[in-house]
Amino acid sequence: MAGPTTAERGRRQQETSGPPLVRRIRRLGPRRLRTIIILAVALVLLGAGGVWVLCGSQWLRVEHVPVSGTRVLTPAQVREAARVPVGAPLVSVDTEGIRARLRRELPRIDTVDVVRSWPRAIRLKVVERTPVLLVPKGGKYVEVDDEGVRFATVSDAPKGVPLLDMSVSRSGSGAAGLRRFGTDRLLREAVQVAGSLPAAVARETRVVKLRSFDDISLELTGGRTVAWGSAEKGHAKARTLAALMKAAPGARRFDVSAPTAPASSVS
Repeated sequence: MAGPTTAERGRRQQETSGPPLVRRIRRLGPRRLRTIIILAVALVLLGAGGVWVLCGSQWLRVEHVPVSGTRVLTPAQVREAARVPVGAPLVSVDTEGIRARLRRELPRIDTVDVVRSWPRAIRLKVVERTPVLLVPKGGKYVEVDDEGVRFATVSDAPKGVPLLDMSVSRSGSGAAGLRRFGTDRLLREAVQVAGSLPAAVARETRVVKLRSFDDISLELTGGRTVAWGSAEKGHAKARTLAALMKAAPGARRFDVSAPTAPASSVS
């Protein structure tokens, strides 16, 4: 049997010479190599076109900034603080920066979602803080939420939010508690009590009185009062108070400082 011709030997030597990548390309053959080149060029053009559509065209740019979820704030206030770059490519908008800016400049905002809404909008979905207690200050009121965050000062007291009366005694247990815990800690205790009240009771609570760490009481509508004690076991006290008020609708004095042994009286 005849051996390989000189041409065949030359071709095989060429296919097995050079770097590995070059050898693989030589084995593909002209037709397959041409197909791969065409596909590669198409992918490059497609990628470049996609980048242009996202960043260079006028199709996917910010035109609208819808705001939802506001209660006290107005959509205009939110948009002004957000400073969304209208006209910029939607893909380039710094949503995390907008979120941080809104929470920094509008403390009333608890959480906010900044969402790209293709093809032409950035949506701002706001959740505002809800006050559970009002701290009187210079004829105005500081709103405090259930986490103890003082987030706004308002001229008019919102309806249904109790006032804080923190008249800590300068002697006895009140003075000892003030030295031990400080004013901020005592405020958080009062906030914890206000935040644990059932909704129906919270609406009827006018004042949260704090005399010491373990002497907190409530003033309700109709001249009724509640001895709460400390902020500990707040949910158990709340459930006990709701049951006690239902069982004794004519009572004016309630004591849930020991939730396992509550008491009520008509005077």
